[in-house]
Amino acid sequence: MDIKQGLINELSMEAANTRKMLERVPADKLEWQPHNKSMPLRRLAVHVAELSNWPVLVVNDDELDFSKMDYKPPVITTTEELLDIHEKGVEQAVAAIRNMSDEDLMKPWTLRNGEHIIFQLPKIAVLRGMCFNHIYHHRGQLSVYLRLLDIQVPGMYGPSADEM
Repeated sequence: MDIKQGLINELSMEAANTRKMLERVPADKLEWQPHNKSMPLRRLAVHVAELSNWPVLVVNDDELDFSKMDYKPPVITTTEELLDIHEKGVEQAVAAIRNMSDEDLMKPWTLRNGEHIIFQLPKIAVLRGMCFNHIYHHRGQLSVYLRLLDIQVPGMYGPSADEM
């Protein structure tokens, strides 16, 4: 198996786990937040769903400059809209990674805010760190939100306490 196939396999397996979590997001609680310093559920869930597409940014460009962005998150009102964002993102990410060569994976990628360079790493490190691990981090937060809302948390790597 080549490197990109390993990345695709991980992305596909984890995308199924992320989908299980997003399926449980209740549309009637999207404004709920566990603490005033925490993101509202809608914002967190949309972020988790949108992260599925971030590999496309890494594959297709050599940098992301926050100072040049005019980002506006999608406003979702249903769980189905959330799942649609996630599914389309995964599909596009898999296709983008599939077209990479090993040499492409080693090319540098830069995250910056204008002249300030936040980091510069090989694309493979950005895919694993900023893209994949970022999803897992926020997916974990989402599981806590679900628990606090008394919604059954799905198992990711075996059954959860709710599925025993």
